[in-house]
Amino acid sequence: MKHSTFVFPKNPLICIIGLGYVGLPLALEFSKNHKVIGFDLDDDKINSLNNANDPSGELDLRQYDIVTNIRFTSETEEISAADIYIIAVPTPITIEKLPDTKLLEEACKTVGPFIKEGNGVVFESTVYPGATEEICIPLLEKYSGLALHTGFYVGYSPERINPGDKEKTLRDIVKITSGSCNDSAIFINSLYQDIIDAGTYIASSIQVAEAAKVIENIQRDINIALFNELAMLFDKLEISSSQVFDAAATKWNFARYTPGLVGGHCIGVDPYYLTFKALSEGFNPQMILAGRNVNESLPDFIASRLHKELQSINTDNKKYRILILGATFKENCKDIRNSKSFVLYEELKNRGISVDISDELADSKAVESYYSVKLADTEAESQYDAVIVAVAHNYIKEMGIENIRSLGASSMLIYDLKGVFSEEDVDFRL
Repeated sequence: MKHSTFVFPKNPLICIIGLGYVGLPLALEFSKNHKVIGFDLDDDKINSLNNANDPSGELDLRQYDIVTNIRFTSETEEISAADIYIIAVPTPITIEKLPDTKLLEEACKTVGPFIKEGNGVVFESTVYPGATEEICIPLLEKYSGLALHTGFYVGYSPERINPGDKEKTLRDIVKITSGSCNDSAIFINSLYQDIIDAGTYIASSIQVAEAAKVIENIQRDINIALFNELAMLFDKLEISSSQVFDAAATKWNFARYTPGLVGGHCIGVDPYYLTFKALSEGFNPQMILAGRNVNESLPDFIASRLHKELQSINTDNKKYRILILGATFKENCKDIRNSKSFVLYEELKNRGISVDISDELADSKAVESYYSVKLADTEAESQYDAVIVAVAHNYIKEMGIENIRSLGASSMLIYDLKGVFSEEDVDFRL
């Protein structure tokens, strides 16, 4: 790794680009020891943050000094004074399931003109190995007019935020750091050490850090997919999957995972990033997408199974009504991006079934804008033929099985996809 002649400031002004689930916690934690500029293009979000309100519902901004130490803005000119820029924008996939790096590229173009000699840019967005060097650095050099190593430095510190988790917060998760030269790697690591109680880990290169992040989610995707596939198999064999897993878990080295819908912005996306890179290098991976293929097939399996069971119970070709409880991609968070509840919703509708979807945590306006679906009010609706518990929100657990049963007739079916209720209280459980 190269050395540099950079003089790193003792108390740098930090600019966070992107104030979502990743960027906002960073901005708040860094503000305890540094002056911070929080930048986002969403004016509504900026107004909300300046009024001490987190649109994601994850953080209480009243615990931080947002008046003195943080300036939230959507004006690009206000980021010019920063010493170091941390880019934390989404990296989704296209409809063809290819990496979509447009937001990342736009962030580089936004920051580039303001980079001064000796400044640094650190990326937190999940990418494939090599993306920082192949995509980001050329854009930064082009728009800054400076060269890497002599004019500015870069780093990569992959985000590990777990939305909805109030115990494993930013400070409690080990942070991987890296830099484009030895000196910048040490400086970037020291910067993060100020806000991470769990400690940091300096990767030997940016590509190592990029690869480490992307395989974390791929491993989880594959592990959950195995249990989803086993659950589907045991259903065909008319064996209780949960009882099988209980029995197998008595062995000390059996790693148990919970079956269920697997979407979201990380697990449901990252396998496609690494696959893209593998194929570009002439390597045809066998395992990376295996888990994704299984998990993507689960909504069809659930919809098909439920439809057949309803038809076996009601032979008069009636119009079935089904309620899906849970619209977010995971429990106890508001994030609806790439939620497989909506894929299940469409699978059921394609079978001629009337479907409602309900979620007390999800933003109804965001759902309608993103999916063109209106969330239902479960108190106003009733007489469902089936209820699908798709997300293990705490409030759904607290509803209790009797309140859920009250949403339909005595013959109503309950499908529990996340093991929220006991096997005896539901008609199907993954």
